[in-house]
Parts: sequence; C-alpha cells; structure tokens
Amino acid sequence: MEKALWYLIAGTRGGENRARIVRLIDERPRNANQLADELGVDYNTARHHLDKLAEHDVVETGGGEYGKLYFLTDRFERNRDTFEEITKHL
Repeated sequence: MEKALWYLIAGTRGGENRARIVRLIDERPRNANQLADELGVDYNTARHHLDKLAEHDVVETGGGEYGKLYFLTDRFERNRDTFEEITKHL
C-alpha cells in the first residue's frame, strides 16, 4: 500500500486531486458527482481518479450503481500515516 500511495499521490499529475478526494471522503462518504462539484472538475475526471483509487484499494463503493457512495478502505486506514507523510510534500 505504501508504494501505491506514493505513486497515486506524489508520482502522477493527478496526485493533488486524488489527495483532495481522499480528504473529502474522509469527512463523509460522497458520490462521484458530489466530488466533481466540490473539486471543480469534470465528472469524468473525478471518476478517473476514483477508479484509480479503487484499483489500488484506497476507496471502495457502497450502495447501488447510480449515485453510489465512496468510502475509504480499511487497508487505507491502516496506512493513513503514510498518506499524511506524502501529503506534506505536495
């Protein structure tokens, strides 16, 4: 997970938005549309970042297909300190 977080947050152009997504979901679960609105990005951009975060087990979904909510995974929670360390460098 540590390598995945370094790649997702610090190693790509979208890292800052991904970190913002994690912080927003940490406040409360949100769907892709809500995240896009709060980030000020296109819906497809938000979905791209969410798909990458889900692919690396940072976020998971709950609910139905339409309007599904995103949550942080237990695996991410166990590695939160790494995330906090990485975001200090953004």
